[in-house]
Amino acid sequence: MDGTIRSDIKPGMLVNIILKKDQRSGALTEGIVKDILTSAPRHHHGIKVRLEDGQIGRVQEIIETAPE
Repeated sequence: MDGTIRSDIKPGMLVNIILKKDQRSGALTEGIVKDILTSAPRHHHGIKVRLEDGQIGRVQEIIETAPE
């Protein structure tokens, strides 16, 4: 799954995000979603999230869904 639809993303999910500084290189950062920062239902560049380690970026892919 890609990360362009807000309702697909939940806190606790393992995702790959692209940080602002990595947009040119395309390097991805893996982490667990802490907060969802985008309020729109979808965003063509990816939903902006804060990871548990504090990094902020746009979701490029969802690796693992959150445990129930």
